[in-house]
Amino acid sequence: MAELNTVARPYTKAAFEYALDKGALDQWSDMLTTASAVAQDELMVRVLGNPALTSEQKAEALMSVCEEQFDDAGKNYVSLLAENQRLPLLPEISAQFEQLKANQQQSVEIDVTTAFDLDEQQQQKLAQALGTKLGREVNLTSKVDKSILGGVVVRTDDLVIDGSVRARLAKLAEAMNS
Repeated sequence: MAELNTVARPYTKAAFEYALDKGALDQWSDMLTTASAVAQDELMVRVLGNPALTSEQKAEALMSVCEEQFDDAGKNYVSLLAENQRLPLLPEISAQFEQLKANQQQSVEIDVTTAFDLDEQQQQKLAQALGTKLGREVNLTSKVDKSILGGVVVRTDDLVIDGSVRARLAKLAEAMNS
């Protein structure tokens, strides 16, 4: 069976190219985020998985909840997904769309874990340094994890920079045991 990301990719690409062409990336991002959240709702999962319902009925059920956020093109997109039995892919489509949008806009979401809270100035300085290193605009999300003891752990899609004291101690222990 094909993986979800592989099956979702052509639908994501079509939505992204349409939104880019119409200059509506943010609008489509909002629509897909809303549809994704609705599609993940426990009750909606049961509705979308009900084999007794037609694809039109499933699309109508989804749209009845979030119709106000959708333009005609968005409604057509949801109908197309329903016809092809792809409504459960909405969370994956939304995630892929956000990734394409970030690449287009030269921005990246970065999660930073520190042992202590960073003040606003420290967050800005770190975001600026990472932005220079990555050549992109950085949107920083910070969280605290006392177990790293000190330093910082930076995570993004395909990059992890572990500058924590815990990681350094683990390397030292490994070197001493070798």
